[in-house]
Formats: sequence, C-alpha cells, structure tokens
Amino acid sequence: MLKIGLVFDSGGRGDKSFNDSAYRGLERAIKELGIDAKTVDSARESDYATNLETLAESGCDLIFAIGINMQKAMSEVAPKHLNVKFAIVDAPVDSPNVRSLVFKEEEGSFLAGYVAGLMTKTGKIGFVGGQEIDLIKKFQAGYEAGARTANPAIVVLPAKYTGDWNNVDLGKQNAKTLYGQGADVVYHAAGKCGLGVINAAQEEGKYAIGVDSDQDYLAEGRVLTSMIKRVDESVFQTINDLKEGRWDTGVKVYDLKSNGVGLSEMQFTKDAIGEANLAKIKEVQDKIIAGEIKVPATMDELATYRVR
Repeated sequence: MLKIGLVFDSGGRGDKSFNDSAYRGLERAIKELGIDAKTVDSARESDYATNLETLAESGCDLIFAIGINMQKAMSEVAPKHLNVKFAIVDAPVDSPNVRSLVFKEEEGSFLAGYVAGLMTKTGKIGFVGGQEIDLIKKFQAGYEAGARTANPAIVVLPAKYTGDWNNVDLGKQNAKTLYGQGADVVYHAAGKCGLGVINAAQEEGKYAIGVDSDQDYLAEGRVLTSMIKRVDESVFQTINDLKEGRWDTGVKVYDLKSNGVGLSEMQFTKDAIGEANLAKIKEVQDKIIAGEIKVPATMDELATYRVR
C-alpha cells in the first residue's frame, strides 16, 4: 500500500478554498486507490521544512507540499531524500525527485473578470489578494483583463492586499472599503481571508467571486461565481500516476484546456446572469482554449493587453 504524506500551508484545513481542495484530492485517493495517508498542519512558515522532514523520515512514498510558500523548504528537504518522491503545488522546484504542479490561474480569473464585467451595475469592480506576490498577481491580471474585455469602460479600483492568508476580518474590511468606493463585484484570491470578502458581500447586498474551491454555497446568490483551481485533481492524478507506474518529475501545467481551472456551475446565480451572458462566457472560454485570446499573466502583460 502506498503511503502518502501531505503538508498543509498555514491556512490549513477549513479554509473552504485552497487547502480544502488539496485534501479532497487526498480523500479521493484514499477511497478510490486504497492508499494510506498522513497529513500535517503548519502553524507557521518555520514549520514547513520540519514537517516535510518528518514525513520523509516516516517512510512515505510520496509527499505533497501545498503552497508556494513551501518552495524554499522543499528545495532544501527533497534533495536530502532522493529515495522519496515529492510534489509541490504552485511552485517550481528543480530536483530529480520533485514534480511541480502549477496552474494558469490567469485563465480562470479572466473568465471571473468577464462575468464581473457583464454583471456590474455601477461600472466599478474590485480585487482582494492575500500576499502581494507574483502568483496572486496572475489572478489580478487575468481578472482585470477579462473585465475589460466584457466592458471596456469598466473601472477596476486599486487592488487591496491583506498580506495575510488567514485573517477573515481583514478580508472583510478590505472588501467593505471597495464596496464603499462603489464596487458591486469583488473577487478574492486570499485564502481563508477571502471568507471575509464573501461575508462583506452578503452584508452589503453586493457580489463576491470565490476562488480555488466552489464557494458559491457560502452566500447563495451573493457569490456570483467561483474561479475553481483543481488542486484536488492535481493531487489525485499525481498519486494515481505513481500507483500506475507513470510517475515523472518536472513541471505539470493545469490550464483551462485541461480543466485545471475554470468557473463554478453558478447554480445560485444562473438566472440572474441569464442565458445570453452564459453563452458569451462560453464563447470567451472557447477562444482562450483555442489560443485566440492570450490572457496576461503579469501586470506588465496586462498593461499591453488590448481588448479584441
């Protein structure tokens, strides 16, 4: 029986977003593949290397590091345990025993922004990010480009960054500021902080857009859609590849074409969005997959993006 280890980012289980998605993939592997699994929580960043070492020394066949903040720890630990296989979500690590699972978050975020651009009534939208790092800038760049594509006259308010993944109150405070400035749609890419954005949308009678997991149910009718990042699928596929003898290392990319990112089913907002807009969203999605729309992944690329 394969023994799989998984180290959570500091947000941990219960974030209803990134870490919970990873855990769903592990749970599926337990049920469908018959693996043995051990998970470790991380209270702070200084725990990452210790947690990875502990699992490596416990006889795990494969160990997952969930999150870009574990890049340094993984780079230190993996080369010392070449008999163990590792996988890390959101960060490239160059080691002969590491698979890096990365996503084109900008593509899914473009669709989220497109929905926001179609649905805004005030003509103003906002974005709340967690740590102000290149990874989260991908979400922001794609979102702004999608919104502009749907509505070239749209005003995207200056983004808010919490500098934190876990403080729900801080997410709520930043979202309320944006709503107070006239935004009626706010997208978050802030981990557990983002739960505060959804709370604010519910209180203000505005829209939020969820991230990573389907968060639409958290405030039915107030979460316009969620940009789903299939961390669960990447975890499951990686374990299955090992079991089936297809393990390889290097970077594996999950994009819109491979269903690695995308939008929720919008089950609580479909009627409000309407069939005509849903058809437009599908058309834009098809254009991204076909390469007809090149989605900006950085703020520099966003600056030169032109609406087609």
